[in-house]
Amino acid sequence: MVVDVLSVLPVWLLVGITLGFAAAILVVATFYLGDRLFPEAVAANSVGESGDSRRRVEIREYLSAIDERFLEDYSIAGSTVAFYLPEREVAITFDAHLHFRLENAGTRSVLCEHEMPGRGLGRRLPFEVSDPTFGASSVEDPIAAAFEELGLPRSADDEAVEHAYRDRIKEAHPDHGGDEESFRRVREAYATVRDHRGSDGDSPTVRDRGTA
Repeated sequence: MVVDVLSVLPVWLLVGITLGFAAAILVVATFYLGDRLFPEAVAANSVGESGDSRRRVEIREYLSAIDERFLEDYSIAGSTVAFYLPEREVAITFDAHLHFRLENAGTRSVLCEHEMPGRGLGRRLPFEVSDPTFGASSVEDPIAAAFEELGLPRSADDEAVEHAYRDRIKEAHPDHGGDEESFRRVREAYATVRDHRGSDGDSPTVRDRGTA
């Protein structure tokens, strides 16, 4: 019966069906082989998405703590920014290219680099903010505690801080056998050291250098 049906179909239609079926098999095979041969690319993309999600949560918490009204995924100048502060007319983005494009267009923009803790946003905002308290701290000297978390003496120079941070963040990363709490502590310690060095004027290089 199938042969009878096929015999009445025009040749061009049979050729089209055959080619379409072959193309579908080729696409499926390509995705399967790509997943098998290049799993790192998939994993890297997952890590990036996880990092953006984590930053979004921390930025939400920070903006709420300083009582700043915000909008998420806001469209401005033909692009979408992660956060927008309507009362300040300030955009917050994770995209460096978009950040500079907005700045050139006259829109105040704040760039949040990869792995920057949410509370690090405060020193980037183009207006004065109070230092929010996210709960009482039992640490008497947060600066000393931050250096200790990085495994460094307080006299460590910029280069030592950078190397220590990169080593510790790799060890603490959940994808490398660490856990979220350790990962958060290392990032917070690094942000504390950067703020301390920047405010003292001792080491502007640490304050300004990206962490990505």
